[in-house]
Amino acid sequence: MAFDGVTIANVVSELKKELIGGRLYKIAQPESGELLLTVKQPTGQKRLVISADASLPLIYLTETGKLSPMTAPNFCMLLRKHLQNGRITDITQPGLERIVHIQIEHLDEMGDLRHKTLVVEIMGKHSNIIFCNDDNTIIDSIKRVSAAVSSVREVLPGKPYFVAQTQDKLDALNTDYATFRQRLAGKPQPAFKALYGSFTGISPILAQELCYEAQIDGEQPTAALAETDYQKLYAALTHMVTAIREEHFTPNIAYTAGKPVEFCAMPLTMYNHAGASDDHTVTYASMSELLEAYYAEKNTLTRIRQKSSDLRRIVQTALDRNVKKYDLQLRQMKDTEKRDTYRIYGELLNTYGYSAAPGAKSLEALNYYTNENVTIPLDPTLTATENAKKYFDKYNKLKRTYEALSQLTEEVKSEIDHLESVSASLDIALHEEDLAEIRDELVQSGYLRHKGNAKKQRFTSKPFHYVSSDGFDMYVGKNNYQNDELTFKFATGNDWWFHAKKIPGSHVVVKAGNSGELPDRTFEEAARLAAYYSKGREQEKVEIDYIQKKHVKKPAGAKPGFVVYYTNYSMAIDSDISGIRLVSE
Repeated sequence: MAFDGVTIANVVSELKKELIGGRLYKIAQPESGELLLTVKQPTGQKRLVISADASLPLIYLTETGKLSPMTAPNFCMLLRKHLQNGRITDITQPGLERIVHIQIEHLDEMGDLRHKTLVVEIMGKHSNIIFCNDDNTIIDSIKRVSAAVSSVREVLPGKPYFVAQTQDKLDALNTDYATFRQRLAGKPQPAFKALYGSFTGISPILAQELCYEAQIDGEQPTAALAETDYQKLYAALTHMVTAIREEHFTPNIAYTAGKPVEFCAMPLTMYNHAGASDDHTVTYASMSELLEAYYAEKNTLTRIRQKSSDLRRIVQTALDRNVKKYDLQLRQMKDTEKRDTYRIYGELLNTYGYSAAPGAKSLEALNYYTNENVTIPLDPTLTATENAKKYFDKYNKLKRTYEALSQLTEEVKSEIDHLESVSASLDIALHEEDLAEIRDELVQSGYLRHKGNAKKQRFTSKPFHYVSSDGFDMYVGKNNYQNDELTFKFATGNDWWFHAKKIPGSHVVVKAGNSGELPDRTFEEAARLAAYYSKGREQEKVEIDYIQKKHVKKPAGAKPGFVVYYTNYSMAIDSDISGIRLVSE
């Protein structure tokens, strides 16, 4: 997924057309590493999202807004102080670096015209948003970087701003053939690796595309390239550079087997070649539109995963502890399997002990339960009666252990199943409301402390609502509370209930109406939902149990989401839900 220098060039081209001349109307910081700038233009308001999040750095125009915290962070307040109502005068990109400079002019407290620069660095974990004075002095940044963190460059108020040159790469926009040829020939590696390793702003996928356009095998080492190959590669690079200079971009996403695999600001023709029926590209009107579509879901999941990290840690710790306890209990249970043998030894000694010679180490006797002879080990220092008592004592001890462990293992197994179901709920959580319900469940289960001064939250989270191809409503619980609510309060007796067999997952309910009958296609789609929203999602096939809701029962005292059923149908199906329409989440 390449957010490379060429993609940045495409974004900058769009921002220039949409934002230059506009005034900064609102400045918000919805997340710790994210800015949302609202720019007023004669044509209307434009929203610019800038994220310096290490896992998902982005910059693009969006139509949607975000809720801001009640108290604005310090960096946001600083920007408001300096830039509120400021005018955007220019937006530039140095070469093909993954950097955007937003030039802003504003009036200071004395009414004098000042110029500031908002520098956006889209560089993975090193991403940052840096606010600079007109002399390139850093005023502040959304992420401060001290000398203890980076020996290459400090990003602190008062320090000079400069681009850290950590790699010896050339500028693809200003490279002649001789330099191009010399640099690639000097890298003894596959051609596409030499390309992206030699030039700023070129990603691996774009390097492979350039090789494809030049009709060269990208995996071929540079040492094996002929002069004509170098000329073809340079021609492909020149063609790309011309498109960048003339701002002729083609934002597109490449798909393989129905799943997005790459995106680029240049046409990915290698995904459209003949013979690859599953490979294709989809072109977008703008890079911002592409990025919003591509990253919308990923952005949501990333942020929720970060917010749920404490819950995941608690659940995983408890799960590991219970699994260890369960394994130990099973080993102890195995040790109790000899208890009946000791009881029989005791009974046989009481029956045949008179025939044991004094000081004997064993006794041969007929086991009247099996009609087979057995050899009973004896303690030669004890009488037959005393040996019998010893075996009965062993039997009684193991019997008590077995009875206690039988209950304990049941409880621990139930706890493991519950924790695995909570883990599955965390995997499908999309909103903070979903996490709030899971957090409450963990409080009720004793894994989290209840905060006495905390106000009772009102949950607004609702199950997923899908509609089948035949028009039947299908509902998917997001957590154990919702599963219980869905199955035992929302569903009626004739509705159909689906769940992954012996795997933690969501309850799926299909509203069947009075008849209780469903088309085969709806059964399959509901089963796919049950497979997708389970821990077996990555398996090729998942076995799904389905039954009418009236046959699903909840045992007294059972944990949330736990049910029993005795007569059911089953089917094995994949977890592809791409063709099922989602109504609400």
